[in-house]
Amino acid sequence: MDRFRDRREAGVFLARALSRYAGRGDVLVLGLPRGGVPVAYEVATALDAPLDVLVVRKIGVPGQEEVAMGAIATGGIQVVDPRIAEHRGAVGRMHERVEAERAELERRERAFRGDRPFPDLTGRTVILVDDGLATGSSMFAAIAAVSTRKPAHIVVAVPVGSAEVCRTFRTHADDVVCLKTPEPLYAVGLWYEDFSQTPDAEVRALLERAAERRAGAPGRRAAQPLQPR
Repeated sequence: MDRFRDRREAGVFLARALSRYAGRGDVLVLGLPRGGVPVAYEVATALDAPLDVLVVRKIGVPGQEEVAMGAIATGGIQVVDPRIAEHRGAVGRMHERVEAERAELERRERAFRGDRPFPDLTGRTVILVDDGLATGSSMFAAIAAVSTRKPAHIVVAVPVGSAEVCRTFRTHADDVVCLKTPEPLYAVGLWYEDFSQTPDAEVRALLERAAERRAGAPGRRAAQPLQPR
């Protein structure tokens, strides 16, 4: 199974699979920062939809940060898998981990959104985009955060994810698009040639560029379409 060149190329392919949502006035694309935003930018551009962010932070097992035992999201949402926490002996440090991640979540909210309010999701079709699904903890938290805001439909969209996790989301979202579902997945980053970290500055730049595109700001440079390999 071929790998994606980078997150941008993954977003181009993902947008093609989401073409049925193109040109609809009710659609809003929410990228999960940081890595999900470059993917979401390509999706929003292709669908001619607004782009925003939904900040989510994984709660890693102490000493094994790559193992997620839950996640928190904008709006005070907290999702925890007690089975993983108990199995890894991390229950006693749960509060400590949550508070540490909450501080980082608030920092990213300020960095990416500033004083701009979270968009109104009432009656909208919200497409949640990340660069991949491993355990699904971050996306579960994102769905919980969005659900409280009364959207009409929730769509989960990722370039690559665990087949089992993608199937699970079909009972939590109205539509699920996972382009690649390798088994075993091992790690999301293995399915990208370039999976380098997305810096805060890039997230802000993509959000600003998307806003300019929507506003039709004079002097803006149109996004150049990327031809997949």
